[in-house]
Amino acid sequence: MEPVKDAITTVSTWLKTVTEFGITVILALVVIELLFPGFTGIVENIGAIVAQFSSEGLVGLIALLLFLLLFRQQ
Repeated sequence: MEPVKDAITTVSTWLKTVTEFGITVILALVVIELLFPGFTGIVENIGAIVAQFSSEGLVGLIALLLFLLLFRQQ
């Protein structure tokens, strides 16, 4: 059973590292977008995602809360 736990720990650590890297890239793109408007389009994409959550009503709110819950567990 130990090899399975070690494998799960390894995969979990790897996924956490990839997620942190992705968040860092997104933040860097937002800064680039603020310095050079229209260069990356990331702000519009984030706006579209937020609009999609708000247009879905209760389902969108629940999805957003689940996303935040999962994000905070890292």
